[in-house]
Amino acid sequence: MEPRNLKRVLIHSIVFSPDGVSTAYLYNDIALGLVDNGFDVVVLTTTPHYNLIESELEKQPLSKKLFGLYYVSYFNGIRVYHIPLKKYKSTSKRIISFVYWHLASLILGLTLKKINFILSPSPPLSIGFISFLISKIKGAKAIYNVQEIYPDLLINQGSLNSSLIINLLKKFEKFIYNNSDAVVTIDNVFYSTILPRFRDSRKLHIIPNFVDTDLYMPLKTQQILPSIFGEKNGKIKILYAGNIGFFQDWGPVLFAAKELLDENIEFWIIGEGVQKEFLEKEVQDLNLTNVRIFPYQSRELIPIINNYADIHFIAINQQMEQEGFPSKVYTIMACAKPLVVVTGEKTPLFNFLKGNNCAEIVTSDRNLNFTNSIRKLANNKALREEMGINGYNEIIKNYSKKVVVSRYANLLNSL
Repeated sequence: MEPRNLKRVLIHSIVFSPDGVSTAYLYNDIALGLVDNGFDVVVLTTTPHYNLIESELEKQPLSKKLFGLYYVSYFNGIRVYHIPLKKYKSTSKRIISFVYWHLASLILGLTLKKINFILSPSPPLSIGFISFLISKIKGAKAIYNVQEIYPDLLINQGSLNSSLIINLLKKFEKFIYNNSDAVVTIDNVFYSTILPRFRDSRKLHIIPNFVDTDLYMPLKTQQILPSIFGEKNGKIKILYAGNIGFFQDWGPVLFAAKELLDENIEFWIIGEGVQKEFLEKEVQDLNLTNVRIFPYQSRELIPIINNYADIHFIAINQQMEQEGFPSKVYTIMACAKPLVVVTGEKTPLFNFLKGNNCAEIVTSDRNLNFTNSIRKLANNKALREEMGINGYNEIIKNYSKKVVVSRYANLLNSL
C-alpha cells in the first residue's frame, strides 16, 4: 500500500453510524465526502443509543475494547471509536453516563495520532469544549458546527430558569466560539444571532446542511412498503417522519386531523420521541381514525416513504423556531415532494423556503391556515407536482452532498 500522508480529521459527534438519526446521517456523509476530498478521517462518538436499527448494527458490528470501556467499528473503511452512552430512566444515571462519555472522549481523543483538524457538531454545547482541549494539546485546528443554538434552545424551551446557570452557559458558549479556530453555522438567521457573541467575526462561516441526492431522489415507479403500513386505500397521504418531541407544534396537526376527518386525507407520523405517548393518547381520545403513527424506519426505506407520500408537513414550536432547522426539509425536496410548513416569519426555515415556491408556509392563525393549506394541496395535483419540481431543482443546484462537502474541505484547507 502507498503511504498515507493525508491531513487527518477527527469527527467528534454525539451520534454517528450505526445510530439512525438525522445528525448521524449528516455526519456519515460529511465523513465520506471528506475522504473523497483527500482527507483521512477518524470518528469519536457514542455507542448507538438514540435510534437502534438492528440491520445497521449487523452491517457495522462493534468490537469491545478494554472490557467495554470503549468499542471500535468500521464505517465504509473509516475507523469509529464508540464510548458507551445510555439513555437511562434515572436522571442521576444519565448524568453519570454523560460525564463519563466526555471524560473518556478526552482521554481517547488524546491517544489518537496525527490529528490535524477536529470537527464537532452541536448539540451538546460541551462537546465543543472537549474538542477544544484535544485540539490545544494535539496542536490541531478545532471547528465547531452550530446545528442548534445553545443555551438559547433550552431557555426558550423552558428547561432553564436559573439566571446563574443561564449566565454561566452563555459565557461557556462564548468561550467555545472564541477559542475555536472556526465556527460553522447553517444559515443567515443563525449567523446573525450568534455573530455578536464573537470577538473576531472572521471565525464564523455559513455552510448549509445538504442531502444525499444518490439516496433521496424522485422515484419513477411507486415502491411496495412493508406490511406494517397496510394496503393502499386511495387516500391522500400527508407525512411527517422524524423526532416526535417538543420542537414540533402538534396543536395544528391535531386540529387539522379533526377538521379533515371526513375527507380523503390520511396523516402518517413516523418516529420516536418524548411527545409520542402524548400524541398517541390525543389521537385515541379524539378518535382520529385518519392519523396513523409508526415507529422509526430504516434510512434506506425513508426515500421510498417520502415518495409514497403526497404531501409532507413540518410544524415548529413557536418558542423554539429560531434555534433549529429540520434537515428533513432537504430530503423531502430532493424527492420532489411539496411541503406544508408551520413556522414564524424570519425563522431559518421561513427564510430558506420563502423564495423557492416549494411549500405552503403558515405563519399566522396556525390551526386554520394549516388545515386550509393541506386541503388546497390535496385537491390540486398539478400544484403539488409544480412545487415538488421547484424544490428538487433548488436542492440539485445548491444543496447536494458534493457541493456542500467541498465547502467543508475548502474551509479545512484554508485553516
